[in-house]
Amino acid sequence: MKTIKKNTDFGILILRVLVAGLLIFHGIGNLLNGYAFIKNMVVQSGLPEFMSYGAFIGEIVAPILIIIGYKERLASLFVALTMLVAILTTHTSEIFALNQFGGWAIELQAFYLFGALAIYFTGGGKYALSNK
Repeated sequence: MKTIKKNTDFGILILRVLVAGLLIFHGIGNLLNGYAFIKNMVVQSGLPEFMSYGAFIGEIVAPILIIIGYKERLASLFVALTMLVAILTTHTSEIFALNQFGGWAIELQAFYLFGALAIYFTGGGKYALSNK
């Protein structure tokens, strides 16, 4: 039986495209709705309204950088920070809760948070624009 050759760099590329690609769709949905919900949550949390535009950077700009592999470590750190703020401002009551299907109530936010952290710690791999 032939063994499959390990290709960590291709795995990192798949991780980058998966995490960032899915997050872009989430960000586009928020963009089409004008970030009104996010602005409201930011203001209710006692933060200035202009900080809601950080969600635009964390959900659209940073994922594009992650996909193309340019400054992906910095971009993934921004995505992780965006998701942490989203969890702490919007989903605090759900951190220890289950959804209607028995899964973790914030599994999507956790996926983006920990996926971004994985990209931060691994870097962009060989198939990244910023690869030297």
